[in-house]
Amino acid sequence: MYQATLRTERLRLTPLSPAHLRHQLELDADAEVMRHLGGARRREQVEEALRGNLADADRAPGLGYWAGFVEDDFAGYWLLRPPGSGDQEPVPGEGELGCKILRRFWRQGLGSEGSRELLRHGFDDLGLTRIFAMSAAANTASQATLTALGLRHAREFLADAEDFPPGTDLRTTEFSMTQEEWQGVRVGG
Repeated sequence: MYQATLRTERLRLTPLSPAHLRHQLELDADAEVMRHLGGARRREQVEEALRGNLADADRAPGLGYWAGFVEDDFAGYWLLRPPGSGDQEPVPGEGELGCKILRRFWRQGLGSEGSRELLRHGFDDLGLTRIFAMSAAANTASQATLTALGLRHAREFLADAEDFPPGTDLRTTEFSMTQEEWQGVRVGG
């Protein structure tokens, strides 16, 4: 299904493809990047995740995963994916927001910049009614970014333990924004 290339002042967000495997390998091999996401991944795990992400993007028109580039340098990836697992029907009108950024691009505002563009794309282009994001409870930087974007704390829960190694803190926080809240953020900010 069609997925748009998106642009911000500094980022070009290109729909994720098999050609981006080397970039995802670099990103997912970094234990610090993956600290709140279950730890660094081996090549086989990254290949499986990429296949899953590409299949996931086919579940709802316009939603998916994007490789982000600053000029020609890979910076990370952003997602606005259909909620739920691949064997479930997507929740109509909803999308799940997220991003992972290479460490050399941390603290430059790129996470916010790309995520803001995905909020705009989801609400303005796709007409979504609600966008939410998940953050590990310990990932205060991610939570600060989501709050600065205008998403509100929605709930806390324990993540599914089978997705993480033993001993992982499974506390997770959900943040969300509705179409009406987005319109308020756009008018007010």
